[in-house]
Amino acid sequence: MHSPPHSLTLAQSVRLSIQDDTLSIVDDRPSRRKTQRSCCGLLSGSDVAPHYTIPSYNLLNTYVAPGGLTITFVESTDDDATVNALQYPLAEKEQETAAPWVEQVLEWAYGRARRHKRLKVIINSFCDNAYHRYKTQADPIFAAAQCQVDVQKTEYRGHATDICEALDLNAYDAIICCSGDGLPYEAFNGLAKRPDAQDALANIAVAMIPCGSGNAMAWNLFDTGSVSLAALGIVKGLEMPMDLLSITQGDTHTVSFLSQCLGVLADCDLKTEHLRWMGDHRFLYGVFATLAQRTSYPCDLAINVVLDDNAQIQEHYANKKNQPFTPPPAPNPLSPTGLPLKFGTVQDPLPSTWEIIPADTLASFYASNMAVVSRDTNFFPASLASDGLMDIMTIDASVGWIKALEAIIKLPQAKCFHLPHVQMRKAAAYRLTPRDGDGCLSVDGERYPFEAFQVEIHQGLARVLSKSGVSYEAPGPA
Repeated sequence: MHSPPHSLTLAQSVRLSIQDDTLSIVDDRPSRRKTQRSCCGLLSGSDVAPHYTIPSYNLLNTYVAPGGLTITFVESTDDDATVNALQYPLAEKEQETAAPWVEQVLEWAYGRARRHKRLKVIINSFCDNAYHRYKTQADPIFAAAQCQVDVQKTEYRGHATDICEALDLNAYDAIICCSGDGLPYEAFNGLAKRPDAQDALANIAVAMIPCGSGNAMAWNLFDTGSVSLAALGIVKGLEMPMDLLSITQGDTHTVSFLSQCLGVLADCDLKTEHLRWMGDHRFLYGVFATLAQRTSYPCDLAINVVLDDNAQIQEHYANKKNQPFTPPPAPNPLSPTGLPLKFGTVQDPLPSTWEIIPADTLASFYASNMAVVSRDTNFFPASLASDGLMDIMTIDASVGWIKALEAIIKLPQAKCFHLPHVQMRKAAAYRLTPRDGDGCLSVDGERYPFEAFQVEIHQGLARVLSKSGVSYEAPGPA
């Protein structure tokens, strides 16, 4: 059998051809019209240039119908994507040749990505304009790509956890959270509470439509804070294994996908939530306000350290960044939540092989599973999606508040390995015990009790949608 041609010629006047990573269209018809597509159909538009190119990533769908050949795609800028469409009439004989060409174009445009994804969209009703932003900027892209969408609004705090705990996983390919990082946190915890937690987490992907303030998940997986560009990323997204973190505190067991933070950085975040209107200036204000009152948070800290040399950490990143995920050995017997705990809980004896880290004058502790913790904040440039290691940063107050302030201000620029007062480690687990009750503990941006907790990593346990299918989008170490 002959393979379908890379080019399709219609009425000897329109030539459509695949050229590297673009679909090239040369239209020599006397009258050329471009049509814009909304979620309701095709609308007439303005004249089309005789030569038109559509990047493969931007092509959403193409199909043959009684009306002819339709191509839907997005026109994108750095911060927005708009749905458009082109439509060409087909003669009866042209329909026969167009059908295999259409299939070839879709294979080229989607590659390993699943087409027509079945999406469970959960919208945070308490996030300003989340529903409006979804309907006007994301939904048209899903419709043009012929995704199957089931939309549900949250009705109370923790509702997304309940939704995902009871979700029919066979009905969907991905859970889409329209929110900040709080809803993905709830979604992962809902999946982790199921009796089939490991299978659930490994068989349905989670992704974000960024509608919050930090939106770390969208920045790491799609390199954007744009609703429409994130929607495009979901349509074209590749399923990627991602590490997940178990947190035990008291009798509770939860999971974290992003970070745990204690000290100056946690206080400057959680204690300034009422100042979100300040935008990017809120972080700097919070740092100054916190350091003016307190610089140390005495703790007992033990870490299962794997790497603590900056050069080795950067070499590990370079060697592992583009390697495909290798499943870890079979887990230990399940905990009551259905997730394996290799090191037990915070209530168990401390493993003797863990390293005791001096933390009498700890200024900031930050452990992360992702590189970017919020927009323009690449704190952990050597973070990898599924290497089975978390990145831990500590700053000691003994360096003085001026040097601590300098380090905190420069950290968002991916300069952690160039700051002598910042200690970076890669670890498999840790336990942290505050010595007093005055402070903040942030887990994925959520406030946790300021008391002892233990964290361990589960390699590649979760699934997300990402651009590359292998690694985060943030640039590596500077």
